[in-house]
Amino acid sequence: MQKFRINHQIQAPEVRLITDDGEQLGIFSLSESLKVAQEHDLDLVEISPNAKPPVVKLIGYDKFRYQQKKMEQQQKKNAKKIEVKVLRISTRIGEHDMKVKAKKADEFLTDGDLVKIELRMRGREQAFADVSEKQLKAFLALVTVAHRIEIPMKKMGNTIAITLAPNNK
Repeated sequence: MQKFRINHQIQAPEVRLITDDGEQLGIFSLSESLKVAQEHDLDLVEISPNAKPPVVKLIGYDKFRYQQKKMEQQQKKNAKKIEVKVLRISTRIGEHDMKVKAKKADEFLTDGDLVKIELRMRGREQAFADVSEKQLKAFLALVTVAHRIEIPMKKMGNTIAITLAPNNK
């Protein structure tokens, strides 16, 4: 949570004073603002220190912290969580099955998720890695949604994997 200066921690000689519902009271000296805050039994919270003059809010500090915490929770809730979806294919996959999986990859990319495509080689297929790479490239050609390669083609044991990300431009 961001630290805010309150009351006597504020250093500016003049401040723009606003109420907790956003109504502007005007520009006051810091001492006048502190008197107003004491009269209303509230705190001064510096919400915009870089403004000329800095903006301070006339509000109870506990209430202000509560509002900030609720706002952070709301932002966290609304944030898009990027998932990595895994699609597995093999060197002997049929053409129709490849099209179906490519269509699924299109859906995932449209939703904004990363797509990891794994091609697993079994037995003698491992001796012909070039055939598997061609199969993976053929699969990538079937993916129609605009994408970029997040993690390039990489061989890990008996698996060749590549990760695609949606192209948001």
